[in-house]
Amino acid sequence: MSETSVSNPTERADAAPIDETFDALGHTLDESGPAAAIDLLVQSLDARGEYRAMLDALLLKARFELGLPLVQVGGFSEIPEALREKYEEKYVAAIREVGGKLLATGDIAGAFPYYRAIGETSPVTKAIDDYQPANDDRLTQVVEVAFNQGAHPRKGFELILNHYGTCSAITAFEHLPRDESIRTACADLLVKQLHEHLTASLRAEIAQRGQPLPAEGAPIPALLEGKDWLFQDDAYHIDVSHLSSTVRIAPLTDDPKTLALAAELTDYGRKLSGRHRYEGDPPFEDVYEDHRIYLRALLGHDQDAAIAHFQAKLDPTDREVDPGDTVAAQVLVGLLSRIGRLDDAITVAKDRLAGIPESALFCPGVSQLCQRAGKPQRLAEIARDQADLVSYTAALLQMGRVGSSTGSASR
Repeated sequence: MSETSVSNPTERADAAPIDETFDALGHTLDESGPAAAIDLLVQSLDARGEYRAMLDALLLKARFELGLPLVQVGGFSEIPEALREKYEEKYVAAIREVGGKLLATGDIAGAFPYYRAIGETSPVTKAIDDYQPANDDRLTQVVEVAFNQGAHPRKGFELILNHYGTCSAITAFEHLPRDESIRTACADLLVKQLHEHLTASLRAEIAQRGQPLPAEGAPIPALLEGKDWLFQDDAYHIDVSHLSSTVRIAPLTDDPKTLALAAELTDYGRKLSGRHRYEGDPPFEDVYEDHRIYLRALLGHDQDAAIAHFQAKLDPTDREVDPGDTVAAQVLVGLLSRIGRLDDAITVAKDRLAGIPESALFCPGVSQLCQRAGKPQRLAEIARDQADLVSYTAALLQMGRVGSSTGSASR
């Protein structure tokens, strides 16, 4: 453990004059002794809002109480081993105290380095969760800590989306950690906001033209029904690049309500003129049509047709094991696994994704699929065919067949 280095906050305006503090320290030392003088030092720095110096004062107090040299030279390794653990405990307590003081003043950015130094960032995470922007200059600092420094990526993304706009949020999305739960939550936020903005824009356009408005809360298809004039002269009602990007991100969400909103976005996108419909990457070449099929399948609609649709995108001759060449297969495996067609997903993964480490896939691999399906015997068969000793052994262990190679799992 090493001592942290952080910035010094601005001195509070109501602090006692510095000369008075110097005089009081000398007087207290003469009248009450060193312990009282150190306590007064800590109290004075606390009152002045000089929290970086307050940390030094608390560490001075720790060294005094442990009988260590009052001016520390070197790091923790220079402290006698018999006292090192006690000093570290006092160091951590001092960090917590100073970090807590900073959080109490609302200085999330100032507190984060302290808590990060001792590996305890949950107080900062909670403070970020509770933070409410109020026309102050802290927003940029909180976003920096929450998103860029990783203290609370989901909340940081939410702040970016709500205060810097959809464009910034879409750019930020690409820099989210690979944690699936975080990316799913952020995709959910993005879809909901874009849907809200598009709905408001469509309702405003309909009202402006003096047309009857569907009931409040009506889905986008109901707003579009019988209103082809909304798209005359290449008209659009939301930034089409934002729409396209959000639709591409939408399959990450797993909430049925959000998936339904995303499907509505594709219903709108399909009506845009050709100049506003960007070409996508396989197997979502037609961004809105292909995603509509995929999202509706996740919602339980036309699943057999969706499977056939994405199966048709597989190259019947392409069985290379470069992960970059298997996107269509991985999308199909992901779809099959999410709608509960695990046996079919296992078959596609076995045929199309053999030899690719599961860590390199964005869909479940054979081992995970067999685990979910409760079929260790099938995993053993596939693993043996693919010369995968590790998966084969894991399957045998699950079947309770350690040391045995007989039965259907062997040749």
